[in-house]
Amino acid sequence: MEHPFLEQLRQRPLLCDGAMGTQLYARGIPYEQCFDALNLTQPELIQSIHRDYINAGAQIIETNTFGANRARLETHNLGDKVREINIQGVKIAREAREISGQPVFIAGSVGPSGRPLQAPDEQRLRELRAIFSEQIEALQAGGVDLLILETFSSLAELRQAVLAAKESGLPVVAQMSFYEDGHTLSGSSAARVAAVLSDLGVDVVGANCSVGPAATFDALEEMIAATKQQETPAAVPLFSAQPNAGLPTRINNRFFYVATPDYFADYARRFANAGVRLIGGCCGTTPRHIAAMRQALDESFGTPLSSGPDIPLPHDQQVQNGTGTTRKARITGTVEEETLLPQQGSMTHLQQKLAAGEFVISVELDPPKGLNPKKILDGAAILQKAGVDCINIADSPMARVRMSCLALARLIQDHLGIETIIHFTSRDRNLMALQSELLGAHALGIRNILALTGDPLRVGAYPNTTGVWDVDSIGLMRVIRGMNEGYDAAGSSIGAHASFHIGCALNLNMTDEEVEHEIEKYQRKIEAGAQYIMTQPIYEMAPLERFLKRVGKPPIPLILGCVPLHSTRHAEYLHNEVPGITIPDAVRARMRAAGERGNEEGLHIAQELLKEARHLIQGVYLMPSYGRYEVVSELTHMLHMETANH
Repeated sequence: MEHPFLEQLRQRPLLCDGAMGTQLYARGIPYEQCFDALNLTQPELIQSIHRDYINAGAQIIETNTFGANRARLETHNLGDKVREINIQGVKIAREAREISGQPVFIAGSVGPSGRPLQAPDEQRLRELRAIFSEQIEALQAGGVDLLILETFSSLAELRQAVLAAKESGLPVVAQMSFYEDGHTLSGSSAARVAAVLSDLGVDVVGANCSVGPAATFDALEEMIAATKQQETPAAVPLFSAQPNAGLPTRINNRFFYVATPDYFADYARRFANAGVRLIGGCCGTTPRHIAAMRQALDESFGTPLSSGPDIPLPHDQQVQNGTGTTRKARITGTVEEETLLPQQGSMTHLQQKLAAGEFVISVELDPPKGLNPKKILDGAAILQKAGVDCINIADSPMARVRMSCLALARLIQDHLGIETIIHFTSRDRNLMALQSELLGAHALGIRNILALTGDPLRVGAYPNTTGVWDVDSIGLMRVIRGMNEGYDAAGSSIGAHASFHIGCALNLNMTDEEVEHEIEKYQRKIEAGAQYIMTQPIYEMAPLERFLKRVGKPPIPLILGCVPLHSTRHAEYLHNEVPGITIPDAVRARMRAAGERGNEEGLHIAQELLKEARHLIQGVYLMPSYGRYEVVSELTHMLHMETANH
């Protein structure tokens, strides 16, 4: 299963962003200051630059971590901040992506150590690799999609960075800096660099910085020609180019670059036609350069499906109405009442499948933090194509502000026709607001509700905000059940029987001290009107078997939670830092042993568990980490194949 970044890169050129340092300098940050430390002190500034590049059309943005290795940070007395600065750098980039709503890739930027490397011995090389490994581990923990090793002038040093990067299992872009003569500072030719990096198994090989587009183009031509001579064509890498905007000129103690956006647009076409697949800019390039390059690439190769900020709302389209049927929605002068009110006893598509004893697959998506829902809609479309039955939409998870789950549910059902399950919390709505939004949800065709109490507000961005909790999740289910019976919480008629499909949550990872309390809550939820159960993720059969042994087979369908693991760091994080999730020692040992094959091993673990649990459950509730839709898509394909053979 190829990484989505590499898969897209093989299909057409992807555009990376431009300079970070140039933009910071233009905003008044002196070159003497540690740019990487701004991740901690001025995150809004860094995020605004990321957003400018995304708005200009960049499909890849690099984290502000070029110099965030221990060796460089120690010169600013920040050697103990390596992990914090890198993780924060990724967080800022991911926030920029969320707010923009664009499905851009996040690349972890890794620069050279900054220490001279003359006649290095084995001890020196081991120290270098440790420096790079420390930074790369932090970038991976933050959730980058790929790594870009850039502006290296020593091939020996870059080799250590590549070896450290390969341990992550992420796609690796490795770029050297060349002078006008086509050689690095250490004397390596472009052909030599390409051969060495290709032998190391680097995914994307290229050049950046130092010179402008013309000399970079010459270096890339030499690299491409050199790799064509390889005996094993399968090992031929892809290529990248991120040149400077020419050589800088100093005017009144300020540096200026002379290469124009139009000049870069012309070279973007030349690079792409020569076979370069990752194209961007380095020092001196700005969002204007990136916008011009994006236009040039779109004119030559067509606009990619994932581009563009606008989501058109058609006047005539297929709409999933939440009752398991599809109808035409057309804007007219009048609306027939029967199209809005539920049919007596009508059922959602999910409800119909569960009632028929069919196995269902749902995947959770978090709403965007900004105004643009396109990235989430694109993800939902991928999942729909993979065969997912419905989409779970979280309600401002971790008590952080996100787009309304109700609004996103409607967008998904309108644009894709796939049914949704909204997570509805009592945390920050009083009893009036709860009922008001439920009435609105029903009118909009949103009928599958997972009733939750909600994460404590103290864990989010507004710790001083007051929670409401007029009712807890059990009280919320009673309110929804009352609406299904035709009245509100005060006993007043709502004019018809609602047709909500009520779900409840279940934590299977309960400690011995929690067992009695959790079982009592489960029984109260059934009495309150729950119609299906969605569990927290588990990684072995023991928690499920223990629960069923105590309570017997539930009277309502049980849908098992599953978060596929993708690395040993991911497993340790979930086990040690996320409440309600316990990962057994044996599973964590398997993930450690898997190394670079973490994604594959995580899929195997999930597939084995679900296969063993299949006769005890009626569905699976998948939760992708860091928006890795490809992982849950692959697992969905596996589950469908097992169903066909069942």
